[in-house]
Amino acid sequence: MSGGRIIAVCKSDKKGTAKADVGAGVLIEEYGLEGDAHGGFAHRQVSLIASEDIDAMRAKLPNLRPGSFAENLTTEGFDLSGLVIGDRLAAGECALEVSQIGKECHAKCEIFYQAGECIMPQKGIFCRVIKGGAVKTGDAIGYAASAAS
Repeated sequence: MSGGRIIAVCKSDKKGTAKADVGAGVLIEEYGLEGDAHGGFAHRQVSLIASEDIDAMRAKLPNLRPGSFAENLTTEGFDLSGLVIGDRLAAGECALEVSQIGKECHAKCEIFYQAGECIMPQKGIFCRVIKGGAVKTGDAIGYAASAAS
């Protein structure tokens, strides 16, 4: 598997807030990250964003950190922009399937008001958990196999 690594595992107790890096967690099949307020949300069970995309926003907001965009997994060294719906990823012990790329924001988030933009609508990746298990900072993340193969 060629890819990158997970640099943060993030969750929050309440929807509409930034997530905190908890370092490790359990992804539950067809649910999401155990204990996360967004768990169980249809096909958007786990969200990913690349640290490289967060870094690009730091010119406007230097205090951004993993979890600021409410992502569950922050990655490094793996080009999320090349993913398509149906791609399968291996992350730690888990298998994920890309189910949505980007999202429509119905309400503007705190980051949008501070910076005038948010990267989640274009750069956020959402996945279903097709095989659960442990995931932690430092785990590899990359392509497993396409759902079509």
